[in-house]
Amino acid sequence: VDSGSKNILSQELVEPPPHEPGVLPKWLAGLHVELIIASGMGQRAQQLFAQNNIKVVIGASDKSPEELVSAYLENTLETGDNICDH
Repeated sequence: VDSGSKNILSQELVEPPPHEPGVLPKWLAGLHVELIIASGMGQRAQQLFAQNNIKVVIGASDKSPEELVSAYLENTLETGDNICDH
């Protein structure tokens, strides 16, 4: 993503590691991820992302990743309630 021009330059689909507490934030940090947009996320997961210097935006609607990123870059991303209950 080029935040200056607000364009998505490329995308890459990668297979995540097995789901275990704390693994995903470290793995994403290793890929130089700076931001994650989610519909919902528990408090502990949010803390783990923050500890890995990854900003968390929760309450995102059910749209494509491209639409969500574009809306975020344009400061038009609408968020609602955190749908996670833990």
